[in-house]
Amino acid sequence: MDMMTEEKRRAATWFRTLRDEICAAFEQLEETQETGPFAGNPAGKFELRETKRTADDGSDAGGGLMSVMRGGRVFEKVGVNISEVYGELGERAQTAMAARKGFPEMKSDPRFWASGISLVAHMQNPHTPAVHMNTRMFWTPHGWWFGGGSDLNPCIEYDEDTASFHAAQKEHCDRHDSAYYPRFKEWADEYFYIPHRKRARGVGGIFLDDHNTGDWEADFAFIQDVGRAFLAAFLPVTERRRNTPWAETDKDAQLVHRGLYAEYNLVYDRGTKFGLETGHDPEAVLMSLPPLAKWV
Repeated sequence: MDMMTEEKRRAATWFRTLRDEICAAFEQLEETQETGPFAGNPAGKFELRETKRTADDGSDAGGGLMSVMRGGRVFEKVGVNISEVYGELGERAQTAMAARKGFPEMKSDPRFWASGISLVAHMQNPHTPAVHMNTRMFWTPHGWWFGGGSDLNPCIEYDEDTASFHAAQKEHCDRHDSAYYPRFKEWADEYFYIPHRKRARGVGGIFLDDHNTGDWEADFAFIQDVGRAFLAAFLPVTERRRNTPWAETDKDAQLVHRGLYAEYNLVYDRGTKFGLETGHDPEAVLMSLPPLAKWV
């Protein structure tokens, strides 16, 4: 794996730095939550576990760091995972990759390397929306690209929250290209749609994949800002809603919405499919699932 070695190192280091910043911000939210029905809980802390990926021949194929907080004052369950994996793509993944990127050469040299950060937060207060974020870099001998984004998933929608979340995404996109936000917002609306329910899983955000303008430095700078946009978008919404009084009917609505979220992640999400098909730690791959959900 000697191609783009420095670029890979910088990307993997950035995803680790972003993880550290997000985890620190979330633990600070926990420390400062002093009201509400969960204020008596110990302030949540992330539990860390290294993950390993092993190739079919038993050789090392990378891994990552799984960071999960459960049963806190603000967060019922939140995971912030990073990974750096490599090896050779199996036949199904080769075919899918060749179709998406137009790389018919994948079968002649199926090596790959990928690194990224993946986050999903399920909240205690049903007025505080769940959220998802991930960014990643993917490399093969035939090309490289970036992907990711973030989207807001409230069970009780507030127009103010949707507007401020999208405004932060737009601000960070506009630093690079004014065409990015409308393009990637539309992509998110299409990607985070649940066909069998005929509805979106949330109120959207941005989503991009296979992003390669031919300028690695510019694309890396952009994907860093996609990551930076997350806290700028999500923290104000959380501050606004985490002390809102709620009733059992609100909690019931949250559990039903979580069922919708679980359906999407298990049936349609690309990252879930890729992680399971390439042999990554299933606990890390399925970290996104909520601790409790309900179907009616």
